[in-house]
Amino acid sequence: MASKKHTNGSDSSGRSSEKSKELLFYLLDAVDKVDLIDPSEIPDISLYMDQVTTYMDDHLKQARRHDEDKILTKTMINNYAKNKLLPPPERKKYTREHIMLLVLIYYFKGTLSLQDIQAVLEPIGEKYFHASSGRGIDDLYSEIVRMNRDRQKNFREDVNDMVDTAADYFSDAQDREREFLRVLAMINMLSYDVFVRRMLIEKLIDRYFHEDDAQQDDAARKK
Repeated sequence: MASKKHTNGSDSSGRSSEKSKELLFYLLDAVDKVDLIDPSEIPDISLYMDQVTTYMDDHLKQARRHDEDKILTKTMINNYAKNKLLPPPERKKYTREHIMLLVLIYYFKGTLSLQDIQAVLEPIGEKYFHASSGRGIDDLYSEIVRMNRDRQKNFREDVNDMVDTAADYFSDAQDREREFLRVLAMINMLSYDVFVRRMLIEKLIDRYFHEDDAQQDDAARKK
């Protein structure tokens, strides 16, 4: 009787291990699909708006949650230009540098408000867009791509650790419930990471890109 109980426990542990591996591969596959468009793939010729939306849909489709989701629309582009996230088009065409900024906007808006994105990108556009000398948008974008790919390697390790760590919580749950609670633990850990990281991003933006607003708030408090 004792031997049978030991076998069932081993079977349960084996199933749990297989599910962990399956989940890990599923998540790592998602991480691998997150990538900015390589600079070498961004055209040197200017594009009309319809061409830009088609290009972005084709090259960032892996980042969509649902197949029907739109990466970029004409309304979005117009709003970005209107709110100074993006320099205006040149004779109704968008340059290579416009596309680079649109890619950054796409990823930033998953975490930040449009107001915060504007605070970051407006001065970047003013300083680096079509820069006649020194560093330009192309240089910034290429370095950001390299930076993100380095971070991707670290993120794969973080995901691996998270899957292992999640198994330590709710360890007394039965097989079916354990799977559900393990996913809940991972959702919580990721949500906490996002919450803290977003808070830190907002602190940096408030300190270095909303400096005038911060000074006005300090002056108002001193009155």
